[in-house]
Amino acid sequence: MILAFDTSGPIGSVAVAHEGDVLARGLLRVQTGHASGLVPMIDQVLQEAGVDRGELTGLVVGEGPGSFTGVRVAAATAKGLSRALTLPVWPVSSLAAAALAVDEGAVRYALFDARAERVYGACYGVGGARIQTLVPPHAGELREVLDGDVPSGVVFVGDASERHRAVIEGAGFPVVDSGSDVSLADGLIRFWAAHPDGFGPVDDPGAWEPEYVRASSAERLWR
Repeated sequence: MILAFDTSGPIGSVAVAHEGDVLARGLLRVQTGHASGLVPMIDQVLQEAGVDRGELTGLVVGEGPGSFTGVRVAAATAKGLSRALTLPVWPVSSLAAAALAVDEGAVRYALFDARAERVYGACYGVGGARIQTLVPPHAGELREVLDGDVPSGVVFVGDASERHRAVIEGAGFPVVDSGSDVSLADGLIRFWAAHPDGFGPVDDPGAWEPEYVRASSAERLWR
C-alpha cells in the first residue's frame, strides 16, 4: 500500500495505490497553497480510498526539480511521515513522473518551466520492458535542449513543453497535451511499480535531500 505525492510544479498531486493500482487521487491546483494543503489532501485521499495511515507500507515522493519551495514541501512531508509511521521512502525524479503520467510515445522528453527561457528537462524510454533514462535531469535553456542530442522518436511532455509548444513543434517535435488534470503522483506510482534497475528506498530518509538540479537564486547570490 503506497502513498505517492509531488508538489514540484503548479499542480500538486497525491495518490494511494495497492500493488500499483491507484485507489484514489487528489490534485492541489493552487501552487501557493501546496504547503498548507498537502497534508489535508493526503488525509482526504486516504479517506476516499478507505485506507488508514497504519496500512501504508511505503512512500514515493517527487524529488524535483521544480519549484524550490514545492520540492522542499514534499521532501519535508515525506520525512515527517516516514519518521512518524516508520515507512521507507522512494524518491523519484519529478521529471520521470511527468513522463510516466501520460500514455503517448515510447520516448518522452519531460520539460518543466524554470522561468524565462530556461527549463528543467530529462528524457526517458518507456516502450520496452524497463524504464531507461536517456537524458538525465538537467537545467538549461530551451534552445539548448532542441539543438542538442534529442533521441529519435521523442515526444515532449510537461508544463514547459505546453508553454513553448510553438517553438518545440516548429523545431519538428510533437508535444503531448497532458491537460489540466495530469497527476504526477500517478507517474510516481507507475515508476515505483516498474522497479527500474538499482531503484530502492533511501537508506536514511532523515538525511536524504531532494534533487534541485541547480542552485536557488538565494544560493547563487550568496556565492
